[in-house]
Amino acid sequence: MTSDPNHLMELPRKILIGNDVIYQLGSFIRDLNDKTSLVAVISGNTVKARVGKECVEALDSSSLKHKWIETPNASMNDINSSQSLVRKEQPNFIVGVGGGRSVDVAKMISFNLNIPFISVPTSASHDGISSPFVSIRGRDKPYSLKAHAPIGVIADTKLISEAPYRLQASGCGDLIGKITAVKDWELARDDNNEYFGSYAANLANMSAKIIIENSSKLFYRANIRTIVEALISAGVASCIAGSSRPCSGSEHLFSHALEYVAKTNCGLHGERVGIGTIMMSKIHGLDHDVIIKTLQNIKAPTTAKEIDVTEDQIIQSLLIAQSLRPERYTILNKIKMDKGSAREIAKSVSVI
Repeated sequence: MTSDPNHLMELPRKILIGNDVIYQLGSFIRDLNDKTSLVAVISGNTVKARVGKECVEALDSSSLKHKWIETPNASMNDINSSQSLVRKEQPNFIVGVGGGRSVDVAKMISFNLNIPFISVPTSASHDGISSPFVSIRGRDKPYSLKAHAPIGVIADTKLISEAPYRLQASGCGDLIGKITAVKDWELARDDNNEYFGSYAANLANMSAKIIIENSSKLFYRANIRTIVEALISAGVASCIAGSSRPCSGSEHLFSHALEYVAKTNCGLHGERVGIGTIMMSKIHGLDHDVIIKTLQNIKAPTTAKEIDVTEDQIIQSLLIAQSLRPERYTILNKIKMDKGSAREIAKSVSVI
């Protein structure tokens, strides 16, 4: 009998998806709170240059005052400096516009200041679009923190489809990781009496399954909506679970470890997760060839060389992955790994 703890489900209240919906940003905010007078918009420089005009026009058309805050990276320094500006302005909403970093910064500030947050992704690179979790740089251990889920999500599929394709493939890699994340969660239930939510697990698994079944078509930008909806669905699975369990397991621990070991030039988050999923599926006894084929179909990396990391960095990352978050029980708790066995695992699936 597994434990059944209380947990809070925070779900997005509204999600708007489709072509050119960025122009509805102002009315979307008004629908959430018609007394809104000021919003703080957080983004990077590149994103502001790309979609700033559209956002400003949408806010102006609804007579919403706005303060634009540019943040270069999702680091603690960026959060602290941007948070000071937001606190000074006291907006009704914080709007995160951009890829993962800007959305994470906005999400964390929203949590710290208890101001509602709206997610406006400009790429489909990971499932943080709708989840309550953030990945912040500049901390001792590189794993996600829990914040608040966005109160609203605006996903402009035309805008997202115009982002570099590599980001789209990275998002698919992040989704593939739900296969081993759910297996790790099942393992924690069986071995460690941990709470397991069947609905959240099935929702996360479905997001991965859709990518696997459609991988030969997802290379085409016309299918971006499938990826965006799967990412939103995966993020909602974490909201329902009350933790990142259905979406983040040993494959994410490997990704965080590789980022920690390599420091820079180690691929995108979803690219590392995809490669991690190949190796963790092998350890779990799953069909890793399906994972490899899926990633190859979407033109995502499947080897260390493709993300410019060395054999030694892969091995070291496998060895330290579980230590980054020892309280999170995964398949890595069940095996005794040394350099030799780590190398053998990576070689057996052609990662190195």
